[in-house]
Amino acid sequence: MGRARRSAGGGLHCCLAFLFKFLAFLQAFAAVSALLYAAWILSRWARHHHLHLQDLLPDLWFVCALMAAGLFYCLLLLAGCVAAEINSPCFLCFYTILAVVMMILEAALAADLFFNKHWIQDLPYDRTGELDNLLSFIQTNLDLCKWAALAIVATQALSLLLATILRTILSTPTADYDSDEDFVVIRRPLLVAQGAPAYLPTTVDTRAFHPDLWSSRMRHKYGLNSSNYTYNTLDPNAPPPQ
Repeated sequence: MGRARRSAGGGLHCCLAFLFKFLAFLQAFAAVSALLYAAWILSRWARHHHLHLQDLLPDLWFVCALMAAGLFYCLLLLAGCVAAEINSPCFLCFYTILAVVMMILEAALAADLFFNKHWIQDLPYDRTGELDNLLSFIQTNLDLCKWAALAIVATQALSLLLATILRTILSTPTADYDSDEDFVVIRRPLLVAQGAPAYLPTTVDTRAFHPDLWSSRMRHKYGLNSSNYTYNTLDPNAPPPQ
């Protein structure tokens, strides 16, 4: 029974860890896509302009923000995969905290875009022009972008839930469900076997059981009177009668 419960708990943990890593793999496409997009913008900008570190901010703020978001997302997913692989509650707690922070920032950004109708004017000028290209692409494919955003958010929420469950399973001490079947017990008999009894002779001296018969035969044969030969048998030092 105890072995079956432990195997069931291990199977559940393996399934949850596999599902968590699979969702992290799906989210990695978005993170890597953001990094590749930022690298493509920088490479195209470097062909026509001299790229210096001091020119990145504030002129290339969009590229920097995109690359920072992609790097943060990749590191977050890497921490989650490592935590699920080595079964570390500390890593899972670290991943959970970072995932919650990221989802709060995403919710704040979405709320600002929804309630602030003039959010475009609040953004600094992007010299690369890729921000305008991205906004025009989103407006052209609005339905597709909405479904993609919902899929990413749902995947993040499900990953956060799985990380919380895995951290709870690893942090909770396992109950001891061991049974007698889990151990090899050397059983000993309650009664210790006694040694073989000493050898007893099967033949019995019949004369010891018939002393009177033997004495009467001897008296009759030799004409003896037993009263003349009686003596005190209780005292071994007593002299025999004359």
